[in-house]
Parts: sequence; structure tokens; C-alpha cells
Amino acid sequence: MMPRLREIKGRLITVSVSHVRRITTSRLCTQQHSTYKPPQDEDLQMPECDFQPQPYKGMSYEKALELRKKNLSPALLTYYKKPLHAHQGYMQWIFDADGKRYLDMFAGIVTVSIGHCHPRVNAALKSQVDRLWHTTNIYMNSQISLAGEKLASKMPGDLKVVYFVNSGSEANDLATLMARAYTRSFDIINLRNSYHGTSPSLLGILAQTNWKQNVPLNFGYSAAMNPDVYRGIWGGKNCRDSPVQTSRDCDCNPGQCKACDGYVGQLQEVLDYAVSSRIAAFFAEPIQGVGGTVQYPKGYLKQVYEKVRSRGGLCIADEVQTGFGRTGEHYWGFQGHDVIPDIVTMAKGIGNGFPMAAVVTTPEIARSITTGIHFNTFGGNPVASEVASTVMDVIDEEKLQENANNIGTSLLLKYAKLRDEFPIVGDVRGKGFMIGIEMVSDKETKTPLPAEEMADIWERTKNYGVLFGKGGRFGNVFRIKPPMCITQADADFSYAVLRKSIREHLEGL
Repeated sequence: MMPRLREIKGRLITVSVSHVRRITTSRLCTQQHSTYKPPQDEDLQMPECDFQPQPYKGMSYEKALELRKKNLSPALLTYYKKPLHAHQGYMQWIFDADGKRYLDMFAGIVTVSIGHCHPRVNAALKSQVDRLWHTTNIYMNSQISLAGEKLASKMPGDLKVVYFVNSGSEANDLATLMARAYTRSFDIINLRNSYHGTSPSLLGILAQTNWKQNVPLNFGYSAAMNPDVYRGIWGGKNCRDSPVQTSRDCDCNPGQCKACDGYVGQLQEVLDYAVSSRIAAFFAEPIQGVGGTVQYPKGYLKQVYEKVRSRGGLCIADEVQTGFGRTGEHYWGFQGHDVIPDIVTMAKGIGNGFPMAAVVTTPEIARSITTGIHFNTFGGNPVASEVASTVMDVIDEEKLQENANNIGTSLLLKYAKLRDEFPIVGDVRGKGFMIGIEMVSDKETKTPLPAEEMADIWERTKNYGVLFGKGGRFGNVFRIKPPMCITQADADFSYAVLRKSIREHLEGL
């Protein structure tokens, strides 16, 4: 008989005919025993953790939900049929108000880079709060100077000038302004399926209908065809820089990617017919995040950057999700494309959940906005700067980029087995801890898995104790982007849970 997971007083237990096994919490979350063995499909034993959350003493679930519906924006998304009532986090774990533990494989929307409430970051934050909380950046303080120096040291070439802001949307707003001010041109090219924020000035560059508002959009933006080698017009199994390739046939010759040539040619048509002779910028994520972890053909960005610069434009890399070692092989996602942008935007991982973001550019481009006063009240305040500095230190000292590369590659290869096993798993892709699994109802036509079926699998994974994200144009892609501190045991558990949830869905259990 198939084992089932039930909840008793906030704890998950696996129930079978022969035994009952309680999921325990008796081991340090970031370490694993040398005797560890990957879980079998029927044994969803959650990796152990010796951290005990504080007892929850806040308002009831029902009251919190009532106030959320009453006082917060009705546009605010809520995950799951019964929304998670988060109470406390520790490293890769989230505990709800009932004390139930979840493995966080989405990291607060790709934001918790080094682990929830990392002890070193907590200590740095508390120490700084007691010394100097806020002054605004019109006064000097050593924290913002140190954070700027550390961030600039991570950048290649002449990318040495840092502007601190509070969010990815603010960073992309500023990058747009900077590009137009520097080039004295207005046209910006982005990619279909891209996401760069939802602020009013970015609605034109937001190329996903699901996120657009029914209001007049800003002008001066043109979207090129999305170079998606799985779902797009061109692409095959030799085209992307990933340990796992699409299953589409590929007739590329050695050293030549026909998909790359096709998509670059389509962007050339945008340059020829849709924009002015001199443009402001080209905007792209190294790997599309909200769009469903879409990867481009190898060599695509390199050729596009050359074409954009030949028309006077700047190249902007949106590293909000891909930065700070998440892709594994490199600290920045753009480095995997063998390019150096003119402007780089970042947020999320730099603050590990603290409101912190930045724009990095060259001294020459930075001077373009000195004709008027530029100011951000909270950008790079002493607490945010201290947090960012500590986060960068932890990434280096705990070798989290290396962890993302090693365990992320292992996890990708395990997830690829799901595509071979199940008829509804269409594609597995990504690098490091930037992973997407696209679900379909038909592998030949790539028809997206209906929303209700996707939701059924998604709910099952949550009930088994794993939090995955989802996204993509059709909402049919599991977004797997955990804190970079997860262990091999955590990765294997997430795989076992997703496999079991897909199989149970297909069997109608």
C-alpha cells in the first residue's frame, strides 16, 4: 500500500501498513551524516535539523488571513489553497505558525541567497542597528563605502561605479534613465517573456501579458523574439549552456548554432524596422527568471551585444535573480555568455531578503546623470550596506557559489530523470541553483499542463514539506531556486517529493 503523509499537531508523519515514522528535527540543518543515503521514492524522510523554532504567540491564522484580505491590496498574490503562515526561518528551512517545517526550494522568490536568518548576517545587522540605523547617503559612513568597494571588486572590466537603491524595479528604472541620458537616444529593446519589474516606467519593458495592467504603457520599447530553444521556433539538444539539454532534435554543425543565428537575425529585423537608427539600450536577464528559467542559445548574447553597440546602444544585464553565484560556474550570470555589459542591475540575493539593490556601471556612463541631482533616501543606508557586505563575505567564505555549481548540477541531472519517466514533464533546464521544470500535457505539441493539474502537483509538494515556486508564460514551470546553502540530502529530498507528487497526480491518488 502506498504510504500517505498526514499532519498531526503540526508535524508530518509517514503512514504505511507496516510502520509509522516521525520526521525528526535533531540534526544541524547545514550538515549531513556521512552515512546519508538518498531517499527512496516510498521513504520521504525529511532531512533532519536540530534547530527548534520559537513558540508562535501571534494572532490566529484566521485573524491574520482576515486582516490580509481586509487591509492589504487585493492584487497581492497568495500561494496555495491554504496559504502558508510563515513564522520563523533558519537557513534552508521555514517553520509555520504550527511548527511545521518546510524545505524552502524557492528562497522567497530567489531572494534568500545564503539562508534564512543566517547567524552571521543577523549578528552584523544587530550590531549595526545599535550603532547607526539611518543617516541617508548625503552623509559619509564607512558601511556604504565598504559595500561599494566589495561589490565593485566583484565586477569585471570598468564596471566600478555603484548606485545603491532598494529593489530590483528601482535598479531597472535607474538603468533605463542612465542609458537614455548617456546615449541621448530613447529606444530600448528587450526580449519577449522578460520580466524586469512592474513599476509604471517599466511596464513597456515588461513583456509578459500576465503582469501588464490595462493602462497606457510607456513608449520607446520594442520586444524581440524570445530565444527559447525549447518552446521557440528554433532550437535543439545542442544549443544551450546547461548540463541538461532539450530533447528536440538539433541539426547544428560543429561550432555553429542555427538557433542562435535565427534569433539573432530576428533581433536584426527589430533594429532594421522597429527602432531609430541610434538606440539607447538592450535589456536582458542572463537566464529569464519569472519567465520560467528560459536559457538562450550559446553565443546569442555575445552577437546581440555587438549589434546593439554598433547602433550606439548600451547593453544592460538584469542580474536580479542570476547574480551572486547562483548559476554556479560564475558569480554573475552574464559571465556564462562571455560578455561584459555596460550596466548591471541587481537586487534580491545581495541583501538575503533585506531591502537592498544596486546598479553598477562605468565612470563614463555614471557621469551622464550628474547634470541633475540624483538621490535615494534609503539606498545603501548603514544597515543595508552592512548586511550586503556580510552576505558577500559569507558567499565567498562558505563557498556557496561552489555549492550551487556542484549540488545544482547534481540536482539538474536528477530532475532530468523525471522528463524521461513521466509524459507530463516536458523540459528540465538551468544552471546551478537556477532551475526550471516545464510541465506539459503533450510532449509533441508542448501544450502547457492545465492550471488545475499544475496546482494539484504543486499542492502535493507543499503538503509533503517542500516549497517550490512556479512561473513561466503559462504558469506551468516549477521554479527551483533554493538558498545556496542546501545540502545533497535536501536536494535528493526535493527530487523524491516532486517525483512522488507527479506520480500520485497521474495515478489519481
